[in-house]
Amino acid sequence: MDDMRPASGAAPHLGLASLFPTGLQAVYAECRRLYPDQVNPLQVTAIVKYWLGGPDPLDYISMYRNVGCGAPDVQEHWHYISMGLSDLYGDNRVHEFTGPDGPSGFGFELTFRLKREAGETAPPTWPAELMQGLARYVFQSENTFCSGDHISWHSPLDNSESRIQHMLLTEDPQMQPVHTPFGQVNFLQIVGVCTEELQAAQQWNGQGILDLLRGVHVAGGPWLVTDMRRGETIFEIDPHLQQERVEKGIETDGSNLSGVSAKCVWDDLSRPPEDEDDSRSICIASQPRRLSDKDTEQIREALRKGLEINSKSVLPPIGGGRQSHERPQQSLGHLQTQHASSRKDSLESESSAAIVPHELVRTRQLESVHLKFNQESGTLLPLCLRGRLLHGRHFTYKSINGDTAITFVSTGVEGAFATEEHPYAAHGPWLQILLTEEFVEQMLGELQDLSSREESKLPKEFSWPERKLKISVLPDSAFDSPLQ
Repeated sequence: MDDMRPASGAAPHLGLASLFPTGLQAVYAECRRLYPDQVNPLQVTAIVKYWLGGPDPLDYISMYRNVGCGAPDVQEHWHYISMGLSDLYGDNRVHEFTGPDGPSGFGFELTFRLKREAGETAPPTWPAELMQGLARYVFQSENTFCSGDHISWHSPLDNSESRIQHMLLTEDPQMQPVHTPFGQVNFLQIVGVCTEELQAAQQWNGQGILDLLRGVHVAGGPWLVTDMRRGETIFEIDPHLQQERVEKGIETDGSNLSGVSAKCVWDDLSRPPEDEDDSRSICIASQPRRLSDKDTEQIREALRKGLEINSKSVLPPIGGGRQSHERPQQSLGHLQTQHASSRKDSLESESSAAIVPHELVRTRQLESVHLKFNQESGTLLPLCLRGRLLHGRHFTYKSINGDTAITFVSTGVEGAFATEEHPYAAHGPWLQILLTEEFVEQMLGELQDLSSREESKLPKEFSWPERKLKISVLPDSAFDSPLQ
């Protein structure tokens, strides 16, 4: 990428309109509405465009100076706006053209608001690198972002010593949805948060924590401006927030985090490994089975769609088509590092048109299973049990290293292929585990210490022989090999 000032960053003259692609014009027009006096904003652009083989999916990132607003107590800040996650061109060079009625490209662009430090005359460019990293994750994985999602980054966003090391996503408070001939574009704002705030969002929900951040001026205020020099969490600033808002919210509402991209695998212990039909082929065979398109679509729908349908949690049926990009009642976690560009985090691999055709892969009941998670994924198991299953919902771990998926379901979830009679069931590399409320309570008592994010001695083993279930929490290095 390189900094540049385009000759006409906003294509202000109608006579030049033909020189600017329609989708790009639409995003520029929304920027001009907010910043009519900044027609030539400083931009970061991809030197080699993505469709020409370049590594950066975002064609441009415009950077504006926002003077804030005194009435709602909004501080002065830099406002970053991406261009490239939506369909800018409509000619299939990047995104498949699907018409004006659905989403344009991935249906959104990213924004970011960074507090302007005293004396700064130009915006820092590191947020552009951050946005490109997130865009690469979206393009490589096809996992879209929605308001309320969290992104576990594990590094200061600006590579400093800051406590702001993770992100939440919300609707940009100023940018309005744009309708183009190629579909609709929404604007999702990145909000930098501390580790303790990320954990609270996971345990409860992202929207709840965003509301708390809006109420604390130094933590973001009404427009959720990120201050990389913030040294205190909202719970340190106001200790009552944890108990009175977060803990009460978890108890009342449960968690709306429906799933995460994670490091995980599962083994079928029911049969010897030399059995060619053993599902352990997903972990150790040279030609592992892949999730079929229909399976991945069901997982995507489970992670995208609202769960409360007629007061019951529902998994979409296998083969259900994608109906909406909205996930109004739940959020998705994206477990990443700052090196997101180097990994293929995929809900659907490039070859997942299925080595084994979908119609030939039967659903199998398993007698005994062994689940393996890295430490970060393991810390979410109590959340899965307490915040999801005890509230009649489901929770999915989707492997970032392959096509493996593990979905925990409660007895109240409809559409699952795991049942109380056969609580462990697999469809290719997708495992579902049905846990009764009694078993969930038992597991919570034994897994509660996993909630701590502090480094602990690994591996950790948990076993319920009478239930024929084993769980291991392993160091990250155990998942580095494709053979697991």
